[in-house]
Parts: sequence; structure tokens; C-alpha cells
Amino acid sequence: SENTYLCQIYNLTLLCMEDYIVEPQSVQFLVQHGFDFNKQYSQGIPYHKGNDKGNENQSQSVRTFFLELIRAKKPLVLHNGLIDLVFLYQCFYAHLPDSLGTFTAELSETLHAYDTKYASEFETRFVASYLEYAYKKCKRENCKLKDSSGQHLTVEFCNYPANMSRYIDYRHCSLEEESHSVGAGNKVPVCEKFSAYGWCPKGVKCPQSHNIDLIIDEDDKLWEEKRKKRKHKWKRRKNTEEPAKAFEQESSGKEVELAQNGEEGPPRKQSCFEPAAATEAAEITPNSEGRPLEENSMDTEPEVSSDTKEQKETHGPPSQGGTHRAGFDAFMTGYIMAYVWMLKKGKNTDTGAEPWLPDCHNKLYLSGKSVPLQIVKSLFSKSSKAHSQKMKLAWAS
Repeated sequence: SENTYLCQIYNLTLLCMEDYIVEPQSVQFLVQHGFDFNKQYSQGIPYHKGNDKGNENQSQSVRTFFLELIRAKKPLVLHNGLIDLVFLYQCFYAHLPDSLGTFTAELSETLHAYDTKYASEFETRFVASYLEYAYKKCKRENCKLKDSSGQHLTVEFCNYPANMSRYIDYRHCSLEEESHSVGAGNKVPVCEKFSAYGWCPKGVKCPQSHNIDLIIDEDDKLWEEKRKKRKHKWKRRKNTEEPAKAFEQESSGKEVELAQNGEEGPPRKQSCFEPAAATEAAEITPNSEGRPLEENSMDTEPEVSSDTKEQKETHGPPSQGGTHRAGFDAFMTGYIMAYVWMLKKGKNTDTGAEPWLPDCHNKLYLSGKSVPLQIVKSLFSKSSKAHSQKMKLAWAS
């Protein structure tokens, strides 16, 4: 029972009351995935950016809600979360400080952040870490643990009353998509760009496959081939060279990582010809988790009934091109975090220690870098005036 949690996903549709710039590609992405701009502009909860205006502590606003999250000291789980944290700080907290050092110092005093993109690359060692890939990879690995009677995650979904059905959006998310097994005979080649980064400039018009299941199949097959080659090479070297030293045997895991990457750091795909940093940067615009929030959504396991599917079809515009919706993204992010925590806990991690996942605490993924951005306070950093005022407001009581 101590490892059982009830999770509820809520989405607040917000509306910035100041002038702002939108990118057509981002708007198209949101519309294709069911975002309702009419609802946002007619019913969106208003907010303003930057510093507080008036007595925010007395108003029922999003900024007050964000301050309550800080007071509660609850962990904030994100995926590729640097842009998200910049967005949250600027929109619901205060003006952005002038320097990165001040920004990270102030974040360290307000939030406990966990980045599942960092965890996917540095903890679970996945060769790709965009959200849907990491989620499906975790789900596959979890099923293997379950089949082998190992420690694993179990997910159940709440039964909501009929009068709440119009607020709930379901999506069938089986272990493998139906098109994956059906199209196995006449296989369409995988889009290398989408395979590596989860984004393709051609979008739905791309003639190559964006099927995540097929991509993971190919990655697993390639990894197995590399493993066999390394094993064969190691045996051959063992038979021809002098016996290896004890410390070399102990560091064999690190040699495997170096063989995969050519350098220390997370595994990376080598199939795409563009540098990782340039292409990942392009991912931010259409696939950023910092986009506006939409109506309540839920993800579902394979045991979905026919009436649930009908509800999905009649409830607003359908989700296209994957499982990207605000609620689904929240679910996938939470699932990845739970899976990583379960793995780390299984390795005799001290669960009584704070924070509850020290290896990932306040470490944000940086595109193209082999090290994360650590949210820590430097001895040389100074707090901004706005942050000092917010801290007084937060802890005045």
C-alpha cells in the first residue's frame, strides 16, 4: 500500500491578457492535436506576465495557485523542462532575472524539478528520449519485468460517473499500435529524422514511417547486434591477449557506453546526418511541452470498451499523429518518472532520503550536451528584488 498512488490529471485552459507573438507552425500543431482556440479565448483563465500587480495574495488567480504549489514543496515533473520553467517563471511568478545564475538560484529556492528527458537518457540509457518514445520504451520494458515476475508498475484507471463523461477524453494506447502488426509484411522505411528526434519537418506528409513501435523495434534490433559484436570481440581479445586486469573487468560497463557513444554521456543515435543540437532545437517549436493547456484528458490502457471509443470519436476533434495532447503528455511524463523511480528504488536506493530521486533532482536536460543544467544556488549569485518579495509573500504566514 505504501507504493500505491492515486493520480488525477487536470488541465487549466489559460489566456494571456497581454500582447504576444504566435508561430503558425505551433498553432497548426495544436489544432491538429485537438486544441480548441475558441474555448481558450471565450473561457480561458486570464493571467498577466512578469511581476505581481496589486495584492496577488488576495485574488483567486493562476499566480496565487502557482504560489501555493511553491508553498506545498511538491516535486514538479517535466519533460525537456528548461523552456517550461522559463515559461512558468515569467508568466506566473516574476520578470525573468538578467543572468542564468540568478535564475537557477531562484528556482532552487522555489521548486523541486525532475526532468524525464534527462532521466530517459542518463538513467535508463535510452538511445532516444522524446516523450512518446520514452513512454512506449518504458511501457515495453515494464511489460518484460511483469512477464518475468519482476518488480513492475501496475496502472488502473478511475471509473467516472456519467455526468463527468463530457470532461474526460480517452485515447486507446495499447502496447503496440494495430498498424504496427498489420503493416509488418509491407514495411515502410522509418523516417530517420523522426526516429532520432521525434520531429519531422514534413509532418503527416512524410512518406516514411513515424510509427514509434517500429522505431523501437529497429533500435532494439540494432542494440542486440552491437551487443553480440562486442561480446564476440571481447571473447576473441580474451583468447589472444594477456588476461585482463581486475579493474578493467569492473569497468566493462563503462567500456560498453564508450563503444556506443564514442564519448562519455548518454547513448545517441548516429543515423541522422544533422548535428543533434541543431535538430533538437527545431523540436522546441512544434513539440514543446510549454504549449497552452487544453481540456481535461486521460490516457487509457488496452482494456478500453467500445463505448469509450465512441465517446472519444464524438468528443471534439480527434487527436492526430500520435498521443500528443496536454493530458496525454502529462500522463506519459508521469509514467516515465514512476518507472525510473521504481528502477532506482529496486537498486536499494534510500527511500527515506530527500529528495526522493537524488540522481535526477533539479537536473534539466540540455540539447546536444552530455551534462545537464543543475538547478543550484551559487555562492556568487544574488537574488532579484522580485524574487525576494515573492519569497516574503509565500512564507509570510
